[in-house]
Amino acid sequence: MTGPGARRMYIGEMMDRIGIERGEGVVARLGLTYAVAFRRCVACSSKQACREWLDRTRPRMGFVPCFCPNADIFHELRLNQLGPRSVI
Repeated sequence: MTGPGARRMYIGEMMDRIGIERGEGVVARLGLTYAVAFRRCVACSSKQACREWLDRTRPRMGFVPCFCPNADIFHELRLNQLGPRSVI
């Protein structure tokens, strides 16, 4: 994508939509992981699909659409947000 919208990113809005609380320190603890997600978002070729998905889905959906190149990272961030789990 080229032109004025080429650098448009929706990473923060996507994180909010899928329930990642940026203020809880998850992003700070996983700074390198977040940096990779940020760069993927900059280079993403699905910005229009992303905008449409964000416009039509409810807050706190809990899942990332399959077109998102950050699905794996967002899953990791959500798991880290939940904290360690005890195994019984």
